[in-house]
Amino acid sequence: MALPNKDQIRLWGIAAAVFFLVIWFLGDVLLPFIVGGAIAYFLDPIADRLERLGLSRVAATAVISLAALLLFVLMVLSVIPTLVNQLTALINAAPDIARKLQGFLLERFPDLADSTSTIRQTLAEIGLAIQSRGAELAQGVLTSALGVISIVLFIVVVPVVAFYLLLDWDDMVARIDSMLPLDHAPTIRRLAREIDAVLAGFVRGQVSVCLVLGTYYAVALMLAGLQFGLIVGAIAGAITFIPYIGALVGGTLAIGLALFQFWGDWFQIGIIAAIFAVGQFMEGNVLTPRLVGKSVGLHPVWLLFALSAFGTIFGFVGMLIAVPVAAAIGVLTRFAIEQYRSSLLYQGKAAILPAAPGPVGSKARRSRKSGGAGEGA
Repeated sequence: MALPNKDQIRLWGIAAAVFFLVIWFLGDVLLPFIVGGAIAYFLDPIADRLERLGLSRVAATAVISLAALLLFVLMVLSVIPTLVNQLTALINAAPDIARKLQGFLLERFPDLADSTSTIRQTLAEIGLAIQSRGAELAQGVLTSALGVISIVLFIVVVPVVAFYLLLDWDDMVARIDSMLPLDHAPTIRRLAREIDAVLAGFVRGQVSVCLVLGTYYAVALMLAGLQFGLIVGAIAGAITFIPYIGALVGGTLAIGLALFQFWGDWFQIGIIAAIFAVGQFMEGNVLTPRLVGKSVGLHPVWLLFALSAFGTIFGFVGMLIAVPVAAAIGVLTRFAIEQYRSSLLYQGKAAILPAAPGPVGSKARRSRKSGGAGEGA
């Protein structure tokens, strides 16, 4: 005999409460396992594809691990130091950029020459604030990141966890599937497939889009001669998951820096603008439709809310679990709405009253009448 609905709701509620309490109290301990699990989830389709090509699971995992190790070493040796250097140079150049902007505005608007002008004082304060606090902010971000993810954890623990989870991923999924409540197993499998589809479409797809666009913007801007092209491309690629915002923020930053660096060379400035126009076209017509899909069921506003809420409550670990939890809540909400629409609470009397007779019913009544008349005759 199945458990009553109230008991089932109580048990599922207790399970959810235990999950969030564990995240609350053991977030720092669970961090390497969460990161490793996310990496394994992201790489599982690649391992499955290598298995279909004839490799064993162990061989596929080893190939992926070696490729990831080489990519990580390449980034540490080449890309990351350049990013840090360009970020520092950009912060240090900000006061000079502010002064040149002030000079440009003074040429166009002579009234700003007045030392008591509010706009002039504001521009000067912005330049000083960026110079004094920009480097401190960048150093604080780097220090916080290194505090959350230590060098030992990142180099040793996370790769080991990701390797073993990737190696046993299919077996773990099969074990979890075998422990599902038999009465609810079909529904849970259906919801799990929908959640996986959302995560696969958004996480794997959007990460791929961000990497492709970030690489494109960075390489194209550097080839175009923009002084801070690498950091601008990285910023634009990192926030591409928000529609139009990545191109808008990156394009505004790049064009602003191009105006500062290439003032008067409108052809060069046009090249910078064309780079982001091409990137936006690629994102909307090629990358997002192919890698993400037309509908993943995860609205950007809902995603930002989840990131903000979970980040505030659970810290860095909360931001890591925000996307999968948001995807799960979205799928469960759609399932609840579907159940509500099929319930008596929504349909009311329409679900109880018989359907109105159509042409077939009218024809049947006419047949019965004619048959009754014939019998009477």
